[in-house]
Amino acid sequence: MKERIQKILASAGVASRRNIEEMVRQGRIAVNGKIVWQLPVLVDPVADRIEVDGERIKLSADSDTQRMYFLLNKPKNVHCTNVAQGEQIRAIDLLPRNIPGRVYPVARLDAASQGLLLLTNDGELTNQLTHPRFGVPKTYRAVVDGFVDAKTLQALSEGVWLSDPHSGKGFKTGKSRISVVKRSRDLTILEITLREGRNHPVRRMLARAGHKVRELTRIRMGPLSLGKLEPGQFRKLSSQEVARLKLSFERAQSGRGLP
Repeated sequence: MKERIQKILASAGVASRRNIEEMVRQGRIAVNGKIVWQLPVLVDPVADRIEVDGERIKLSADSDTQRMYFLLNKPKNVHCTNVAQGEQIRAIDLLPRNIPGRVYPVARLDAASQGLLLLTNDGELTNQLTHPRFGVPKTYRAVVDGFVDAKTLQALSEGVWLSDPHSGKGFKTGKSRISVVKRSRDLTILEITLREGRNHPVRRMLARAGHKVRELTRIRMGPLSLGKLEPGQFRKLSSQEVARLKLSFERAQSGRGLP
């Protein structure tokens, strides 16, 4: 039975569905020796041979795949990609080499940012964490240049207009909750909770307001928090944590507002 290639490869732990869609457009995926460039792509996980960047992907039925969930405190200069370029250190390089299968980063952080990062091979959970429809809240601590005044905080919390580098169109960020941790003439520390699904919204929002981000740390995502994990440390999620995470999707979709 044929299924969409992004679902099959996400279940195999290659990447998230949205990342796989981008990989198809980049010509990085081949089916039965032929590169595919356009979606939709339907494949049979039993009969078809699928390669990503020239590497054949071992496929298995969803019911046979062991689901894995790791919470990592990602350090700076670690990349949220499973395909390294040059001497890059990847988030997956910080996990044990003997885990039984592939995992990939969910709700990625840019290399300059740090903090809470989930790695899993659960394609459905990944889709829910990254799809704008669910809008799971994520909280960041940002150290920024300058004194961020009350007027700017109010404008940021109501949403600001940014450009979408993929579509070329403008969009307005959703409402966010912002609190001041510390503030001086030259530096402000903020905690920002938002549901925005696009890449790097916090840096872009603050840059739009004229404040450069010196340091950005994600400290919470839904019911998950960093706790006492030091940079570079990780732990497995408990079954209770996974259940609470999935419950947060339902709450987010019901539109109950930011926590």
